[in-house]
Amino acid sequence: MIQTTAKLLTFEEFLEWYPDGKGRFELRNGVIVEMNPNGDHEEVTSFLIRKINVEIDRLNLPYITPSTYFVRSPAATTGFQPDIIILDKPALISEPLWKKSSIITQGDSVKLAVEVVSTNWQDDYLVKVADYERLGIPEYWVVDYAALGGKRFIGNPKQPTISVYQLVDGEYQVSLFREGDRILSSAFPELNLTVEQVFGSIQSE
Repeated sequence: MIQTTAKLLTFEEFLEWYPDGKGRFELRNGVIVEMNPNGDHEEVTSFLIRKINVEIDRLNLPYITPSTYFVRSPAATTGFQPDIIILDKPALISEPLWKKSSIITQGDSVKLAVEVVSTNWQDDYLVKVADYERLGIPEYWVVDYAALGGKRFIGNPKQPTISVYQLVDGEYQVSLFREGDRILSSAFPELNLTVEQVFGSIQSE
């Protein structure tokens, strides 16, 4: 990731700056950060989107998986683009910025947010966990296919892990899934998907 400017911006200034069709950026405490996902990251993300969309169609759920969106943090100088976001379409009527700018400001609009870990693993395990919890997003996955996260997050010895954070009484409770474990999700309780299947989607060299 690359910090593109030293000037601290508000979220509104960031949206005015954002270049259409030229890369992917987030705003972290007023600083514009360019996201540079690699091929493995994109293969895992694509696989998960496909599997989740199949589940949405199978159950005829009123959810959408948009390709362009922002989640505005409770902080006025931060906005995120999760790698995957599942939105509750009926709830979007209460989102004041959705129709104009596809911006989410309320956790109740989100069924699931997913971050596939890159070199910025501290953001996924620390910053975004805290902000998504404050926003009230009910479920958040950290998909760490390369075991980049710190030992206090994924254990020792480190191994590829999917961490599922679920909101309980306003606080995230985390469950760790590895290898052949089936991912247990409140958002998709019937989802039949293992960690091994997710990480097996990466093209071998």
